[in-house]
Amino acid sequence: MAKKRAADVNSIYNNGAVTASLRRQIREELPEFGQISDRALQEKAVEAWAFALSHSSFKSIRDIPPAGNPDTNEAKRGDQTDHLRGVTRLAIGIAREMGAAYPELAIDMDTIIAGGLLHDVGKAWEFDPINRKRWKASQKRFGRPSIRHPAYGAHICLTVGLPEEIAHIAMAHSGEGEVLVRSVECMIVHQADYTFWNTLLAGGQLKPETVPPEKRRYVL
Repeated sequence: MAKKRAADVNSIYNNGAVTASLRRQIREELPEFGQISDRALQEKAVEAWAFALSHSSFKSIRDIPPAGNPDTNEAKRGDQTDHLRGVTRLAIGIAREMGAAYPELAIDMDTIIAGGLLHDVGKAWEFDPINRKRWKASQKRFGRPSIRHPAYGAHICLTVGLPEEIAHIAMAHSGEGEVLVRSVECMIVHQADYTFWNTLLAGGQLKPETVPPEKRRYVL
């Protein structure tokens, strides 16, 4: 029965097919992959997003809404690539400044870039309309969501053979990171991520209906 349920879910998607065309598309959507100096790491990082999309109903990272969580903290314009690229550039800036001031931090820039681009790779699962419909219809059975994007993102990273430190960033960049100790690079990506959303919040650039109640005082 379990195998049948898995087959039913997988049949909705692209059967996990990853093509050269999909990899090229991902590189075009997230050109910062080209800044990763380690070629093997760069290719596996691209593969992570290819795996994520091919196991979802999304055809492009741009199809994923520009939100922190489903229907929560959604930007008034743009798409998920704007968030991923913005967080990556912020993280690069933090890493350069802190690395210049404190060289003993020994920040790994490849980890920063890969972590920034992949910290939300699990959103292809959590934001998938088909998954969300299933979870809403059978919350008692699956939970809602069954797996949040940080945990699923770590699963994707490890599945495609990425180093543990990249999976750690996917797992710990958000609230899940409060129950463990973040690496230096993960802390930088975490701060860049929260800076991105909080700046949009303070500037009135989040859809008001998606702002959580405890932050509604910022809604103009």
